[in-house]
Amino acid sequence: MTVGAASVDPVEIDRFEKIAEEWWDPDGPMRPLHHLNRPRLAYSRDRLCRHFGRPAADLRPLRGLRLLDVGCGGGLLSEPFRRLGAEVTAIDAGADNIAAAQRHAARSGLEIDYRVASAEALAGANESFDVVVSMEVVEHVADLAVFLDALVTLCRPGGALLLSTLNRTTRSYLAAIVGAEYLLRWLPAGTHDWRRFRKPAELGRHLRRAGARLEDVTGVRFDPGDRDWHLCRDPRVNYLAYASKAEKS
Repeated sequence: MTVGAASVDPVEIDRFEKIAEEWWDPDGPMRPLHHLNRPRLAYSRDRLCRHFGRPAADLRPLRGLRLLDVGCGGGLLSEPFRRLGAEVTAIDAGADNIAAAQRHAARSGLEIDYRVASAEALAGANESFDVVVSMEVVEHVADLAVFLDALVTLCRPGGALLLSTLNRTTRSYLAAIVGAEYLLRWLPAGTHDWRRFRKPAELGRHLRRAGARLEDVTGVRFDPGDRDWHLCRDPRVNYLAYASKAEKS
């Protein structure tokens, strides 16, 4: 089962639904996302604490914030955001992904509002959130403009958006496709289409047209020395982005 919407690519949804039961296997096909979680969460916590004036040292600094995780898959980010105190709604167009996420959250004793839905459908229902997160999703959508417009619509005035994706560079092709998919076998071959990778300037332009402002771009790199991911200044392969939506005048 999938949800029809302009931004939803049924081929991409089917690809991830086939491995829905393996989302939480740290040694399975989602292994890179498990390793990416540490820098993604550190970046998200720090940016959101600055944006909303929260103490980063607090164990639950996102307490009281309504957060939407778009393209949540099995909930790899939804659960830690809930542990940071946010009231989490998480959506995915794949029903099998949502079912896997619900089962894991139940086993973990976490209350998360998981839904089979598209960003456009939720935006059309006039839902609104303090924070909208969509990580490793941008490069899989069928219509980027429609997708980002829905994300900005879902973000309340004065709210924040957090995104992560892959840059469209020669280096990203060699690292993310040739290296990660074919040489190291970190991901199933065909997971990514390099033509859908987005340059930060393109992301910023789409966000601006939708009504948000790109505030920061930070790179993420893999260090073969400690075999882990780290935040860095170089966004030529993977990068995280933080955008804001202005308060109503």
